[in-house]
Amino acid sequence: MDEIQALVRQYDPDRYLASLFAPTEKRPHLLALYAFSVEVSRIAGQVSEPHLAEIRLQWWLDTIDGIYHGDAQAHPVAKALGLAIKVGDIPRHAVINLAKAHQFDFYSDPMPSLFDLEAYLGETASALIQMAAMILNRDVALECAEAAGLAGVGYGIGRILNDLPRAQRLKQCFLPQDMLAQRQVQVDALGAPENDAGLAVVLGELRAKAQDRLDQMKRVRWTIKPEVAPAFLHVTLAEAYLRKAHQRGTGVLARGCDLSQLRKQWLLWKAARSEEF
Repeated sequence: MDEIQALVRQYDPDRYLASLFAPTEKRPHLLALYAFSVEVSRIAGQVSEPHLAEIRLQWWLDTIDGIYHGDAQAHPVAKALGLAIKVGDIPRHAVINLAKAHQFDFYSDPMPSLFDLEAYLGETASALIQMAAMILNRDVALECAEAAGLAGVGYGIGRILNDLPRAQRLKQCFLPQDMLAQRQVQVDALGAPENDAGLAVVLGELRAKAQDRLDQMKRVRWTIKPEVAPAFLHVTLAEAYLRKAHQRGTGVLARGCDLSQLRKQWLLWKAARSEEF
């Protein structure tokens, strides 16, 4: 478990810090779920060619099938994931869909549309919240599915804005092509001076969409019972990401909009205490 904890702490610090507020007996299973997400989301940055990424992803898809067939797992993350799946009674399709969604990461094609971006975040960020809630309390988790969907999109867009520098290095484009085209922004030259004004508008529209989803989540916050609150806790960082992204404007392409660990810890502690996200 130390290996899994270190993996999540390094590559997904938001969810790692949020997991510290979960019940002690549930925390290892949350970390196992998050470690699995880290493993599949890192594939694109670990290989040089898309076909190699597809091979690694297929290994995980086969491993997931093995977990659901009761096969013993040697890989530490897969072994821990198997226990987490059992505890949360997590359906196979949710785990498979999360892994398959990351196929998009392997290629340089831009995200086709805002609709596709929300669908991608639904299968990844939103699904992680829902699965984490199932681990915490499966019965209660059924009540907060809508909130999980909205929270994942709001938080996910904030993370995409923060991760733009990494996406640029990997030649990925999570900014919707339809929005870029409408503002006459060239996908292959996002940082060019002539694209600055149009890109600023697109980034503003994305921040507004994220805030809208977060506001919608707040309207159904009553469905998030205390038993599953730790699954949502990291979402409290989303508005801070959006504010910083607004301050940096198009500078997020080069610098992202990350927060200091101290700031994250304070926001999470405050949210955990008030149970508001």
